[in-house]
Amino acid sequence: MTLEPPTRDLLLADTPFIDVRAEVEFDKGAFPSARSLPILTTDERHRVGKTYKERGQDAAVALGHELVSGAAKEARIAAWCAFKAAHPAARIYCWRGGMRSRIAQDWMAAAGQPIVRVAGGFKALRQVALDEFADAAQRARLFIIGGRTGSNKTGLIRAVPGGVDLEGFAHHRGSSFGRRAEEPPTQIDFEHALCIDVMKKRGAADRGLFLEDEGRCIGSRNIPQNFFEAMRQAPLAIVETPLEARARHILDDYVIGARDEHRAVFGEDGDARYREGLLAALHRIRKRLGPAATQDVHDEMTAALDAQLHGDDPAAHLGWIRLLLTGYYDKMYGYQLDKAQDRIVFRGTFDEVQDWARAQGRATGWTAQDTGDDDGQDKERA
Repeated sequence: MTLEPPTRDLLLADTPFIDVRAEVEFDKGAFPSARSLPILTTDERHRVGKTYKERGQDAAVALGHELVSGAAKEARIAAWCAFKAAHPAARIYCWRGGMRSRIAQDWMAAAGQPIVRVAGGFKALRQVALDEFADAAQRARLFIIGGRTGSNKTGLIRAVPGGVDLEGFAHHRGSSFGRRAEEPPTQIDFEHALCIDVMKKRGAADRGLFLEDEGRCIGSRNIPQNFFEAMRQAPLAIVETPLEARARHILDDYVIGARDEHRAVFGEDGDARYREGLLAALHRIRKRLGPAATQDVHDEMTAALDAQLHGDDPAAHLGWIRLLLTGYYDKMYGYQLDKAQDRIVFRGTFDEVQDWARAQGRATGWTAQDTGDDDGQDKERA
């Protein structure tokens, strides 16, 4: 078989894909298991496209063959064949499964490494993913985990079968202070990774899914509207955690962990970027926080940063963390929670909500073996 229709099975199997679109196309969005091995580079694609507009298809095709010939052609075929040899189940596609992937497929076959092409290409395969996500929004059993800032909701999501880590896929912690050291994925990459995870965790029995109580925007990434609307109708369980425990968790994740992450990514510039990130986050909420409170937090934050970056105990940050929790985040979350009272079905500690979630999971077909985690110890993150 040289041509295969786009199916959910290809996505569920994490099928390795050779993506022969140009780099500029791949960078806008791809599938998690795809490798960018273009038949035409971004510049070459631009030149061929310009020729097509000015002189027609035959001239454009002729230019494409001229650009990809000799050593360049041999190198691209070798890269495709090497990928296929390393990944026997690989498939190949371009934007719509047309000329670019068909030519690459023919060249690979001539080189002794035949490969199956995805009909309809990237566009058709993406539509499969979007259709699956729309079906999940309509039919999946969703449960939402809420709680005040610092309640380690993300840790709970990661600890239960059926947990879908929205913040992990968005590469953002979900607040003004949630930006990470590395750039977030593109919107398309976010949607694809999220959709495939939802597909896998629903399973054949359409099992329940557990998600954190989020706004539609997680940093610069957006939860697809139909799925977000379904989340807003789903049962809500609240994790109740004392203020001091929440402050300590914020310290570990947003302060100590954030500094470590910035240093790992930026090396010698890490501390400066970490400092800039915290102060920029405070600046983003200054209008809602108010000038007096902003100044109080700023003073405590800068003093704590000076102490931490000179090697002192980072616990000095607890002062401004408590100020923000009690004076800003708790008030904001209390207002949001008042509007969701009719959806609340359970309240409890981290362990109690985790037990409740596991019980709901068993009712929908989940078992502890589905995650390989049966001890509830993954409680490290918010």
